[in-house]
Amino acid sequence: MPVYHRLGELPSKRHKIYRKPNGELYAEELMGNMGFIGPASLLYHLRRPTAVRAIRCVKELKYEAAPSEPLRHRHFRTKRLEQTGDIFADRIPLLFNNDVSLSIVRPLSETSDFYRNAQGDEIIYVSEGTGVLESIFGNLPFTDGDYLVIPRGILHRYRFTSTQCALLIIESAGYVRTPKRYRNEYGQLMESSPYSERDIRCPQDLQSKDEKGDFKLLVKKENRITEMMLASHPFDVIGWDGYYYPWAINIRDFEPRVGRFHLPPPTHQTFESDGFVICSFCPRPFDFDPEAVPAPYTHSNVMSDEVLYYANSEFMSRKGIEYGSITLHPDGLAHGPQPGRTEASIGQKQTNELAVMVDTFRGLHVSREAADIEDRDYYLSWLES
Repeated sequence: MPVYHRLGELPSKRHKIYRKPNGELYAEELMGNMGFIGPASLLYHLRRPTAVRAIRCVKELKYEAAPSEPLRHRHFRTKRLEQTGDIFADRIPLLFNNDVSLSIVRPLSETSDFYRNAQGDEIIYVSEGTGVLESIFGNLPFTDGDYLVIPRGILHRYRFTSTQCALLIIESAGYVRTPKRYRNEYGQLMESSPYSERDIRCPQDLQSKDEKGDFKLLVKKENRITEMMLASHPFDVIGWDGYYYPWAINIRDFEPRVGRFHLPPPTHQTFESDGFVICSFCPRPFDFDPEAVPAPYTHSNVMSDEVLYYANSEFMSRKGIEYGSITLHPDGLAHGPQPGRTEASIGQKQTNELAVMVDTFRGLHVSREAADIEDRDYYLSWLES
């Protein structure tokens, strides 16, 4: 979880009288998860964040599974997906279960609308693009390779500074956090962790807006988008502090671990949530024993589905993939290096691969949209030529 952070002007004590220069009270808001016992932040608004002029349902979000097919390893070429209009409402779902969903979006342009996901935390992997994540907590610049962690309920929007942008969106029903084994009993990331608090970027540049009018907010809840017309600009926070806010870390700041012989995938774990984990495969030296086999050994995913998003076109144990590929290796099937990849890895000194892995502990459904971009012969790629 992130560290304590504060921005702007705050009173000396929580929940005490705090007035504007004109004598009116600032509107105090506590935002956190798990009621009043989870991570939380306390914010001070110029106006009440509860003032809504109108509401209407604007879109039902359909997570439709493709027709049932024989169990097999699967490969999806996401570069074949078209650009979409809206970064919030037009995300293309690919894989999902009750714990997590994975979507892709390549927005044609940014939107002035505000957004709040009220049904899940979001981990956004910025595969391409640069810009700023604006939220009620301040501004958070991002670039390619960033993970943007946005806890549920946080109002935000995107400002892009690049013409091309591709985002992998991992939506979690549970609270996304740093792996427990990386933290000591006081919550601090330990020296053995592959990243530290110094690598975590918090919101900065809090700019308070004091504007009345109509401001459109899109809220996702129960797989539908509700439009709410706010009576004032939502970025009216003049100060806040706490542990609940959006944060970022770049995949290149993850310090990969290398052993004399091959280390298993949990070595690459970056985040955890309820029902799944996220790992980062980064450029690194290979195992350094002269007799080491750098390519991973064949393994069976018992009680786990393995998903890999290939953030570049290189992966030491895989052939036939490209930048933007997603592979699904489901529970019940062994998988490992394809023919020739193990032998080719021997003697190699390093890899430049870049990939995001999601391991789920319950089976994933393949969406209709994913089935349309499937490389249907992928399961044959382990046959000898």
